[in-house]
Amino acid sequence: MLHYKTYEIGPEAPWVTFVHGAGGSSSTWFKQIREFRKKHNVLLVDLRGHGKSERGRWKKGDTFLDVAKDVVDVLDKLKIEQTHVIGMSLGTIVAQTIADNYPERVSSLILGGAIIRFDIRTKFLIAVGNATKLFIPYMLLYKIFAYIIMPRKQHEESRLAFVNQAKKMCQKEFIKWFSLTRLINPYLDRLQASTTDIPTLFIMGDEDYLFIPPIEEVVRQNEGFEFIKIKNSGHVCNIDQPEKFNQLSINYISKIEHRKAAIQIG
Repeated sequence: MLHYKTYEIGPEAPWVTFVHGAGGSSSTWFKQIREFRKKHNVLLVDLRGHGKSERGRWKKGDTFLDVAKDVVDVLDKLKIEQTHVIGMSLGTIVAQTIADNYPERVSSLILGGAIIRFDIRTKFLIAVGNATKLFIPYMLLYKIFAYIIMPRKQHEESRLAFVNQAKKMCQKEFIKWFSLTRLINPYLDRLQASTTDIPTLFIMGDEDYLFIPPIEEVVRQNEGFEFIKIKNSGHVCNIDQPEKFNQLSINYISKIEHRKAAIQIG
């Protein structure tokens, strides 16, 4: 079982589950907890190999589905029938995988710094990483990726938050996570097609130059998806601009909850 923490205010409040990115932990949501716990039940999880969750959960052939099932196992233990899921960075792939395989459990998706496709630059970086991951210290690789994805001075807090959390991982865990990226493009293309019935909001920092173009393309193709850019923010927009991220997310959840209530009354 993954390590998790909950903040509950009552059975009538909607659940919100936070899924962090690779190298992070549930503590990277520290700027969200205070606001969300006012009107929501909050679930924070540490993905396998991260934070306080156990190491060595991997079996040969494990995929994002296995990582997603780890989170669903926590939902089952807590008897959470349905939840809004907020993901960040690589955590958005886990969030979408939950929605794809357990759609009845997901009220909505809020995907921050979403990764839905790798372009030629990111594919090159991934290829270099996969070629060198066995003999280059993982923290060196992680720092290089962090600087490429979050290069500006105003991204420093986000960059340091993830680098400091990544130090708690080990080389073997990093290699397992990195290996999940090998066939990610075709997998993500299928995810986008299969989760169109689930209300989805993409929140991206306007300086998230590597990942915005694919988001713009997929939103144009799917009327049910919404997309908002946050000014003066990079890849990890929940840390760069937490007040705006919280406002947009909470407003979206409120809209979905009102819509659900209207359907039930109707």
